[in-house]
Amino acid sequence: MGVFGGYTRWAVVFLIIFVLFFLLVPTYTTQCTTVPVY
Repeated sequence: MGVFGGYTRWAVVFLIIFVLFFLLVPTYTTQCTTVPVY
């Protein structure tokens, strides 16, 4: 187990979802508005 025991697994899962959310949302909104982020 990690330092926080069983909570480490949920913390990692939440972190992954949190990162994916902020990575997919800008991409999704960009494709909808058809405005490049470059």
